[in-house]
Amino acid sequence: MRLLSIRPAIARQLPLCLAAALIALAPLQPALAQTAPAPAPTYAGGEGKYLHYLNPTQFDPSLLLPAPYEKDSAAANFELETLHRLIASASKDRMAQALTDAEVEDPSLFNATVSMDLKNLPATWALLTLVQDEAYLATGYSKAFFKRMRPYSADPTIPLCEAKADPAKPVFKSYPSGHATVGYAVGYALARLIPAKADKILARARDYAMSRQYCGAHYPSDTEAAHTLATLAAAQLMADPRLASQIAAARAELAKQ
Repeated sequence: MRLLSIRPAIARQLPLCLAAALIALAPLQPALAQTAPAPAPTYAGGEGKYLHYLNPTQFDPSLLLPAPYEKDSAAANFELETLHRLIASASKDRMAQALTDAEVEDPSLFNATVSMDLKNLPATWALLTLVQDEAYLATGYSKAFFKRMRPYSADPTIPLCEAKADPAKPVFKSYPSGHATVGYAVGYALARLIPAKADKILARARDYAMSRQYCGAHYPSDTEAAHTLATLAAAQLMADPRLASQIAAARAELAKQ
């Protein structure tokens, strides 16, 4: 039941529907604690990568996330207009941060937030990259299932901070955001490892997700879908008894800092 011991600092960052979903997981915890060792890894798609801990049936896109808005619908056009306004109002510093965030897609995105180089903490880094990889693979299901066109492909006038987009080669990997998934999943895990800094960690995760909108790479609903999926994935992983020793090692390592 420890999964449901959500600190107020963490709970305030979650949508009500997501908090309810986490509470719904409570009955699953005793059963999980009694499960046998991990079954054979389940294929999650792409270059021989597998889910080792998360159950892919629990991340079925059709049961987990609403379908994204259809291209050229009023809602999709509103999201494009929102991106135009957001990018036009951004300062040079915020756009520079968006580009920096685009180039960092691992737990080191929280280094400045926690005032330490997480890569120099082997137990912590190993756990956080495990959370990152599992959540990212789970996100791949939804990207492949929904095949949503990127905003800069749907509207060539949307500036892309990372590179010049090629209108002749539309990209269909928008929903949910992979970067935002990494930020929210690792942020959830790190907040539980360092509860005294939970507010700052979760705020950084949200701001990192916003960078994807400033960058022109994702719609607002892409990053919100990532928030839902990533938090559910990280919550399951941090409550998984098979990871208990790794979590304890990371906590002990961080306590020495």
